[in-house]
Amino acid sequence: MIRRVTAAETFPLRQRVLRPHETTDALATHAGEVETVHIAVVEDGTVIGCAMIMPEQPPWAGVDEASWRLRGMATAEDRRGEGIGAAVLGAVLEHVEAKGGGLVWCSARTPACSFYERAGFLRRGEVWDEPQLGPHILMELQVSG
Repeated sequence: MIRRVTAAETFPLRQRVLRPHETTDALATHAGEVETVHIAVVEDGTVIGCAMIMPEQPPWAGVDEASWRLRGMATAEDRRGEGIGAAVLGAVLEHVEAKGGGLVWCSARTPACSFYERAGFLRRGEVWDEPQLGPHILMELQVSG
């Protein structure tokens, strides 16, 4: 079942997949912001895929439209390849569309680039190394409202 969840419900999966070097308490960044939406696939009470979306301008200049930042996208390691990530991303993009659309952007880990590209995202700029997390690149997608 895919649904909106609280930030705290996503912390165990996000900590395990994205930030094993941090505590779950450190994942509270943006969790309490009013406009941040957390979407997850929940199976038997356990989050197996998740992402959050929030209004935020990208780090590059010249964007005069509504912008949304995608963060914390994760799928349980033993459930990858089942379409869970695509379902979560689809629900996130539907949320953005319902809010009038705009630019969706993320700081993607380079191994995830092909996933985002299949969804229509484009790479922007150069790869950089994010300490403790590895190589990342900015990606963007225009969503109609």
